[in-house]
Amino acid sequence: MSPRRDRPLDLSPIATEQLPATPPVDRNIPAEAWVDAPDELLRLGDDIGQPTVLYLRRLGPWFVWRAGPGTTSGGPTRWMALHWDDLERRLTFELRADGTGHGIGPEGVTHERFRTWKESLHQDRS
Repeated sequence: MSPRRDRPLDLSPIATEQLPATPPVDRNIPAEAWVDAPDELLRLGDDIGQPTVLYLRRLGPWFVWRAGPGTTSGGPTRWMALHWDDLERRLTFELRADGTGHGIGPEGVTHERFRTWKESLHQDRS
């Protein structure tokens, strides 16, 4: 399995029901390929200088997307989770360049660590 940064972008149109539950190991799915992508997702990283938004995986009832390099690079990175049953339900987590983070989980709790935000998505039963 190659690192995500080395995987090719697959711009083939993909419907919501086709988004894989686990991270694709052979390609990256950019937000512009998702036929149901809301404008907010397409612009997720514009204001942090990270215009490419990639699909990561499904966690519980949430589809998780990311703009930016991830947690090991120190940011800026922003994630968006969209609820599979209601794409208007959206949550974000932002990791700033200084290493601090902030996001609201599905339970309404503020998270300062990406790990706890991600765990809250996975445990959500809505």
